[in-house]
Amino acid sequence: MKYLTYLTITLFVVACSPNKKQEESKSESLAQVKLITTKGDILLKLYDETPQHRDNFIKIVTDGVLDSVLFHRVIENFMIQGGDIDSKTAQQGDTLGNGDLPYTISAEITPTLFHKKGVLAAARGGHPDRVSSSTQFYIVQGKVFTDSLLNKAETRINGWLAEYYIKHDSAYAEQLDSLIVAIEAEDWDTFGRINQRMNELAKDYRFEPYSIPDSHREVYKTIGGTPHLDQNYTVFGEVVSGLAVVDSIAAVETNQLDRPVNDVRILKAEIVKE
Repeated sequence: MKYLTYLTITLFVVACSPNKKQEESKSESLAQVKLITTKGDILLKLYDETPQHRDNFIKIVTDGVLDSVLFHRVIENFMIQGGDIDSKTAQQGDTLGNGDLPYTISAEITPTLFHKKGVLAAARGGHPDRVSSSTQFYIVQGKVFTDSLLNKAETRINGWLAEYYIKHDSAYAEQLDSLIVAIEAEDWDTFGRINQRMNELAKDYRFEPYSIPDSHREVYKTIGGTPHLDQNYTVFGEVVSGLAVVDSIAAVETNQLDRPVNDVRILKAEIVKE
């Protein structure tokens, strides 16, 4: 998908003493984030099950990184995406989706966290380790699904899982190394060729398939969401209040690249203590 485009490998290390880190983690786990947008306020809580994403989101909010960014990609009944730092000064007609800070976050994909309506998740590119963008995120609007549609979503989930598993199978270590080298060199032609070949092989790759749990199915059939992204992107929070604002943003008119015709901006992001 085009909106998940960032493909750079960088190590992100935060050094602090054990006592300080413990103290910070304790305070951070109590934090919520308010996005003050041109359409209204969205209050988010961050999951402790995904501490790297939680702590990074708190950091970029505290540092003002998200202030003035646009929701640059909006698809009704799917999601609203923001966090491209280049969007702060973007003009109408500018193509967005590649801007963030020069590091990535290791995937924290947790079986119990899924793409129900209102969840906060990390955008990412095609890196085989499913690393997340440092700043770009999306909030799920989604739609209500039937069991039949959920079965189709399950097929898509397993297709992506097959691509992930085959790239991490020791039998294909050489191909994985080549993919990483291509990413580091920003050689997207080579990356595309190898990735396409691996994805073709993945169609016949055998593994224990994923089944959408009954409890998740019930949520998708009542509240809604975007189930086909499950187990492939890191979900790290959810909307506490402001779902109506999410719906209003998702409903705006967009151009052919899914960018709102009239800018929808995060005026300020701030930490809110519970």
